[in-house]
Amino acid sequence: MSRYRTIGLFLTLATLWGAAFVAISAGLSYIPPVLFAALRYDVAGVVMLGYAAVAVDRWRPRNGAEWRQVAVGAVLLIAAYHAFLFVGQQHTTAAAAAILVSLSPVLSTGFARALVPADALSPVGVVAVVVGLAGVAVIVRPDPSNLLATGIVAKGLVFCAAAAFALGSVLTRRFDTSLPIETMEAWSMLGGTLMLHLVSVAIREPLEPAAWIRPEAIGALAYLSLGASAIGFLVYFDLLERLGAVEINMVSYVAPIVTAVVGWLYLGEVVDTATLLGFGLIAVGFCLVKRRAIRREFGHVRSRGSSE
Repeated sequence: MSRYRTIGLFLTLATLWGAAFVAISAGLSYIPPVLFAALRYDVAGVVMLGYAAVAVDRWRPRNGAEWRQVAVGAVLLIAAYHAFLFVGQQHTTAAAAAILVSLSPVLSTGFARALVPADALSPVGVVAVVVGLAGVAVIVRPDPSNLLATGIVAKGLVFCAAAAFALGSVLTRRFDTSLPIETMEAWSMLGGTLMLHLVSVAIREPLEPAAWIRPEAIGALAYLSLGASAIGFLVYFDLLERLGAVEINMVSYVAPIVTAVVGWLYLGEVVDTATLLGFGLIAVGFCLVKRRAIRREFGHVRSRGSSE
């Protein structure tokens, strides 16, 4: 029963996070992008902090190292990631955005190796990163004569979102602290949303509350705040105790499938052949980077199956 519950939670998380890209596209018709991202975490941050206060023994950081870890999460995992993603997704499909974001685990490996010179990438690792980046190039399809075309810039911004998230994931893990992940996420959300609000004001995004009360805008914001963020992270924390890092990362490769289906049904978006090919290359890059861990996981599955 435990195995089926884990599978159910995994599919639930992939669905919650995959559909989030569609909700972003829907809400961007009514709310400016950076403000939209900030409003999402106004709600989610408070919910997550309340959860941390109940679920773990430390609901706030206690020392400088822990606050620095939170600051990195706020800047990269929340503010930079969502600012780039929401702005970029104004001019690209939800499925393409989800696929580009799925490059994060591959980029994380590259950043991890770059930050630890003694732990250089193996030749296969280098090939994996190159294959993943080739997948991005296939999706973006840059035109040398017009590199500032709206679609190219938009996809480039989504790539920057994936890079910011990958770098943030590596840097937050490098802090040697005992801060619970729930607490770190909650305070990062609150700090990140403050930064997003400041950026929104700085770039003078229009304030039109009348547009925000449209049913579709309210639904998109509610889904992103409560469904994808609050509930999604609770499911993630549960799965984190059950699965290894490799299996958790696989959510990134199931979520775009959900995005493509929901985007087609709700927004009428069609995934073209180039986007599918790019997704395949990014997935191959991930499998190459994580080949040893994947082999171990399959070995564990086979051994459990034979024992049953």
